Amino acid sequence: MELPEGYDRRLTPAREDLAATTLRGIIEVPYYVEGQAQCVISTRAPLRRHPRGDAGLETEALCGEAVTLYEESAEGWSFVQLGRDGYVGYMPADALGPVRAMPTHKVSALRSFVFPGADIKLPPAMDLCFSSPVAVREMRGAFAVTDQGFIPAVHLAPLEAYAADTVDVALRFLGVPYLWGGRSSLGIDCSGLVQTALMACGIPAPRDSDMQEKALGQPVALEGPFRRGDLLFWPGHVGLVENETTLLHANAFHMAVVRETLPDALARIAAAGTALRSARRLEPDGSAQAVKGD
Repeated sequence: MELPEGYDRRLTPAREDLAATTLRGIIEVPYYVEGQAQCVISTRAPLRRHPRGDAGLETEALCGEAVTLYEESAEGWSFVQLGRDGYVGYMPADALGPVRAMPTHKVSALRSFVFPGADIKLPPAMDLCFSSPVAVREMRGAFAVTDQGFIPAVHLAPLEAYAADTVDVALRFLGVPYLWGGRSSLGIDCSGLVQTALMACGIPAPRDSDMQEKALGQPVALEGPFRRGDLLFWPGHVGLVENETTLLHANAFHMAVVRETLPDALARIAAAGTALRSARRLEPDGSAQAVKGD
């Protein structure tokens, strides 16, 4: 369907036949839906543009993350909007469940496990990814007790605890395979890496690189010099500056998250037909200020 000017398909919960009630009077459809609060109950849940298993992966939601459900089809697909960044699409219905308790902690390890009891020798019931929110009922020895099971307490941090450096967070993903639409240690893409690193530091960030280019920081001259934490944007790609001469990014050339010398990366990408388009710098206090008038 054609959306009104200023409404991004990726962030607008609307189809030809239905839309969120918040869009009443803006988008004309036969039905408007209030939406139900749900959360992801699988380790990772794929979000696809179309309700088919072979449709491209738009992004992923992690266990415990909030989702607004607008419709569940008889074929087992849910039309949803993610709470983390507002992305809209289709998710397997069996990946969702009711919200039982508000999260209190998040996974601070790159990956962790949920055990059925307070014993690491037990077969894990499931695994969890970095930044997955969890609701801890109590601490029992070395474990946090949740509705899903027992999680090693050392792998968790309070929900309001934030990392101090975006680059340090991104460096933890070195060697993780590149996955278009991915945002976990099993597979991640360029904008997923940047979003994960920023949000781990308490900086809200959109999902896709074009959104990030428009929404984050302030412009920096393309000739540099660049400093740690700067974001470099090409059409369809984004990287994070580690220092004046090093770029950290998930990319399809290496099919992994890599550390690459900045001159080599600039030359290689330009030789493939894509020149550096913009550079953005977060505010000195580490916040991501929205772009104004540029």
